[in-house]
Amino acid sequence: MAIDSSPSLVYGLLLLLLSAFFALSQSLYDTGDPPLTLDYYAKTCPNVLQVVRKEMECAVLSDPRNAAFAVRLHFHDCFVQGCDGSILLDDTITLQGEKKASTNIHSLKGFRMMDRIKNSLESECPGIVSCADILTIAARDAVILVGGPYWEVPLGRKDSTTASYELANQNIPSANEGLLSIISKFLYQGLSVTDMVALSGAHTIGMARCKNFRERIYGDFEATLDANNPISKMYIEKLRSICPPIGKDAEKNITGMDNVTPEVFDNSYFQMLMRGEGVLNSDQELYSSLLGMETRALVKKYAVDPLAFFQQFSDSMVKLGNITNSDSFLSGEVRKNCRFINT
Repeated sequence: MAIDSSPSLVYGLLLLLLSAFFALSQSLYDTGDPPLTLDYYAKTCPNVLQVVRKEMECAVLSDPRNAAFAVRLHFHDCFVQGCDGSILLDDTITLQGEKKASTNIHSLKGFRMMDRIKNSLESECPGIVSCADILTIAARDAVILVGGPYWEVPLGRKDSTTASYELANQNIPSANEGLLSIISKFLYQGLSVTDMVALSGAHTIGMARCKNFRERIYGDFEATLDANNPISKMYIEKLRSICPPIGKDAEKNITGMDNVTPEVFDNSYFQMLMRGEGVLNSDQELYSSLLGMETRALVKKYAVDPLAFFQQFSDSMVKLGNITNSDSFLSGEVRKNCRFINT
């Protein structure tokens, strides 16, 4: 009897195995974390949302890129130990933080922005609002301020007293990663393939460094483009002028991950992928990978239906924010300074 080894069957079997494995892992480690609530600060700090929103308005007005910085900080925080503010901890003699991990060291900014929000909240209601909750609220407000959707933010997280440099390198997807590897990292966090594609849509804002897209533009970029589209040809020439094939100095050069509306949260990112113009390999894999039947269908859906994208992004951001650190509920704290544990 012949065995069907088509990419669709292989993909389906691999995805089924990955899903089963991570579902089992989640059930084994489910500790019944205390639920997050929408009114957690109703009595202790009733103005928390207004304070964060005001600070984010100032930050995004001064530099629209701050919106992307806030979303990225929240994402990188939640993928390591859960959403516990560990990403904000500085290195000390006794603690190695996550900021200098290979996936973070050149891609994360906005730490001073979070410091300002924390200082404002410490003046308003000292010792009440956790840095983990600040990251979650700030990410939501950042998206709204550049045209994206609104969602309710459950609150009540505690700040961890630990960080994990190793997990930061291990858990966070990298720019040149393949599709199955990225899917496995999302499944590990309890996030589905649909969540992965929707959350990747956050790349409709923000910038990428030459170091992270050099391999793509001198690799298979031309293979994914429409060879008959002169605009696409001009685009790759522009990217190569920003990022020459060699030279460490150029590695710091940046370009928008969405070349149409880089400062607006919309669905043009998905339209770019359909044209084969994804800047990062990990982005273009969603549409061009031979194993990407499900992800390709979702890219097409969100490219033509912005409301569907906005709704799924909102739902997926709530799921992301609900990845909790069970240890932080037992031994966590509300940091006075987001960069250091309390003494």
